[in-house]
Order: sequence, then C-alpha cells, then structure tokens
Amino acid sequence: MTGSDDLPPSAPNVPTLLFIAYRHVENRVLAAVLAAGFQITLAQARIFQRIGPQGTRLTELAEQAQVTKQTASALVDQLQAAGYVERRPDPTDARARLVCISPAGADAWAVAEAELQRVHQEWVAHLGPRAWADLHRSLLALREITDPYA
Repeated sequence: MTGSDDLPPSAPNVPTLLFIAYRHVENRVLAAVLAAGFQITLAQARIFQRIGPQGTRLTELAEQAQVTKQTASALVDQLQAAGYVERRPDPTDARARLVCISPAGADAWAVAEAELQRVHQEWVAHLGPRAWADLHRSLLALREITDPYA
C-alpha cells in the first residue's frame, strides 16, 4: 500500500506536484517583483532568495542554488551592480565575505513576501485551513530528512 491507492494511475507523483506548486509560486513572485519595477532575472532571484538575514557566503549560495561558484559569483555581481546586494566582511572569518541584502534589495524582498502571502491565502482558501495546516506539517516533517541546509 502506497497511501495513494485511491488516486488515478495517471496522477503525477508527489515530487512532480511539489515542483509544479513551487514553479507556480516562483513565477508569481517574480512577476510581482518585476511589476513593481525591480529588474531581476529568474536566475538572479534563485540566488537572491537564498540570502540569509545576516548574509550568506557565496559558496553556500552556489551550493544551495546548485550552480557553480563561478555562476553564483556572476549572478551576485549582477545583483550588486543593480543595487540589490552588498558584499561585506564576514565577522567570523576575516578572509571571507558575506553577500547581504541591501536596502533596495529589502524593498524587492518585501514585494516578494507580499506576493507569497497572497499565494498562501489563495491556497488556504482552496484547500481549507485544516488541509493547509496538515500539508504544512507534513512538509516540515519531510524537511527533517530532505533538507541539508535546515
């Protein structure tokens, strides 16, 4: 028994469904950011969204985005030239630098967060509060065995 015996055989598998939902959110958020006048590409956004509140090292961004360090560096260079990020010394390692969100980047982040909240509200309305909470709890439990960055 797989737990999905009542589903049609043609139903997409769970990882595919998770990807479809993620892609929907990613497209919605990027469209909102662009509509607000920020200039950012999808590739840049995939790096940008991984920057932690205290900043993140370039090597960590590359690893999390599953791109080479050179690709991540080029994307961070573009984000820095656009004014969305800054490179700062890492207070824990004088040789390292952190990529940090700039004030203009924080403005773009706020637009993205607002759109993400709209999507969440739509999904809660569609699924119902209980199903949404069950989904959220289930995904948090899966994160325990799937997320090396947690």
